Amino acid sequence: MRCVIARFPFDLVKTEVLAAMKGIKPEPVVGESVIVGRRHYPVKQVGEVITRQDRRDFTASEVTRALTRLGFTCRPAPGLAPVAGVAARLTPLAAASAMLGTSAVA
Repeated sequence: MRCVIARFPFDLVKTEVLAAMKGIKPEPVVGESVIVGRRHYPVKQVGEVITRQDRRDFTASEVTRALTRLGFTCRPAPGLAPVAGVAARLTPLAAASAMLGTSAVA
């Protein structure tokens, strides 16, 4: 399958991605992840291996889009979805502070 990652065209095949990731130890998953074989890898780690580019050169969404089209299972970053009802009870300042990971109490 032909795709563009970081403005460069790539012809990716699922079996080649599996072969490229074979023997590579997964890093701890912090953001988006993809299941390759039976392992969970960070999307950026897989993108770095299959494109041979620095992780700063492409976005996770570019790699996620390509891997999803190849048939891999991709998962969003954990904890990004707000808990139902909690955001409705917060003031706008408290909600913004919670998204930043700080306290709105001064």
